Amino acid sequence: MQGIKQSGTNNPVFMLDEVDKVGMDFRGDPSAALLEVLDPEQNHAFADHYLGVPFDLSNVMFITTANLIDPILSALRDRMEIIEIPGYTEEEKLGIARRYLIPRQLDKHGISEKHFRITDLAVQRIVTHYTREAGVRNLERELANAMRKVARRVAEGKPRLHSITPRSLRTYIGIPKYLPETEKEKDQVGLAIGLAWTETGGETLHIEATGMQGKGNLTLTGHLGDVMKESAQAALSFVRAQAGMLGIKEETFSTTDIHIHVPAGAIPKDGPSAGITMATALASNLANIPVRHDVAMTGEITLRGRILPIGGLKEKILAAKRVAIPRIILPKRNEKDLEELPKHLLKGIKIIFAERVDQVFAAALLRPVRRKTKPPARAKTAASNRKQRVAALPAKKARR
Repeated sequence: MQGIKQSGTNNPVFMLDEVDKVGMDFRGDPSAALLEVLDPEQNHAFADHYLGVPFDLSNVMFITTANLIDPILSALRDRMEIIEIPGYTEEEKLGIARRYLIPRQLDKHGISEKHFRITDLAVQRIVTHYTREAGVRNLERELANAMRKVARRVAEGKPRLHSITPRSLRTYIGIPKYLPETEKEKDQVGLAIGLAWTETGGETLHIEATGMQGKGNLTLTGHLGDVMKESAQAALSFVRAQAGMLGIKEETFSTTDIHIHVPAGAIPKDGPSAGITMATALASNLANIPVRHDVAMTGEITLRGRILPIGGLKEKILAAKRVAIPRIILPKRNEKDLEELPKHLLKGIKIIFAERVDQVFAAALLRPVRRKTKPPARAKTAASNRKQRVAALPAKKARR
């Protein structure tokens, strides 16, 4: 009601920031009040408990923001129209830094372009090696960190131009915080690269699979959620069902303990989109076929080998592009979603669409799978046995 009073109108626009952080405490539960305010069926007769009078809020537009949808109360979420805003690309972050972040920080630190200059390559290096986010908040902090050092030098009587390049970044903002993965530099057995969506943008997942002598147990580590564990079980069942195609002996599964690990164990991981990545890592390890290091993949797997569509497509493609992976395997049913992505985002990337897991194996494994199992022996009939006995007789007796 204070906002209505300040706006001076009965149809203002209210911005409720970080609504996913709303929670109950000793002062009460704000979610109950939000339910009454945001529900179009009852907000026309909203009653303020302090004033004790009803007020019509049906003409008010409410815009809420949140980093995550899951923490929002389900009843409150049902009363909202959800609009997902994807993270920025590297090109977009560079443009935002040039137009807004750098001029604003120059003004805050009391210096000008005569004292501070940074190249585009240096800004891109900050984006990739010093920040890991969907937005630009940490990018602005790193730029401010560099400008503070320049401002101090100017205050000390060194008003010369300080030009920041990728080589001089360590001098101004320290060593890189995020380095590219080194595992992707060579093909390995039992290591497949997956793509994941997080609240800070897309990420690459290096899924490892290894086997050891045992009794056929499956171990999953890496702080995995229930859905991801079930995907691993489905991937193992599919690989076991296709053992003949992969050239894996059936007794291998009963005499081998399998361990699947997803690094960065302190970070919780969940979701079904790593199914084909786990299946590829398992098939690679059990069939002893290396996985291509220049391929990343994402997709949900079924027991029949079908690949189901996934979400967060833009963020996942950005993650692959950030670590210079040129080939991405996506579900065929996500092909229509590429039309919504900017064309420059797909430049330099080959998209491989797959409907079945065997298509994934053909694109990801270093050599095609081959059948190594022997065909079943043909049953011998009485007639064939008789022909063999006749053929074994001497020629004279055979003519009789």
